[in-house]
Amino acid sequence: MGTLRTVRVYDDNTKEDGKRILIDRLWPRGVTKEEAAIDEWAKEVTPSNELRKAYHDGDIDAETFRKKYRKELDDNEDAPAFVSKVEGFLSVGNVTLVTSVKNVSDSQVPVLLEYLKEKLDRKSLKEE
Repeated sequence: MGTLRTVRVYDDNTKEDGKRILIDRLWPRGVTKEEAAIDEWAKEVTPSNELRKAYHDGDIDAETFRKKYRKELDDNEDAPAFVSKVEGFLSVGNVTLVTSVKNVSDSQVPVLLEYLKEKLDRKSLKEE
């Protein structure tokens, strides 16, 4: 079983990255597709444009953003397929979630990581 990790798209790619999944709604500025070395672009599980803009404009705080994004993930019909895809990738190697955000800890990344870990743990528990 591989490891789930995160990096910024501006960091150097490594062999340990495994499958690289871009988890931003918008393509990172100033980065070519070759430089990014992205295997998948998971736009379907990113925060909605409205939620993203409200957070970046300061209309909502971090906790409100986290709760609303988590609700979006829970209600997202594409999320289970994304979880399954990540699980499949992890069965053969590492998975690296790639983002362009400057402050990863204050972004969608921790919420998506928490969501993935919960869903992957639940699947693993069901299989035992």
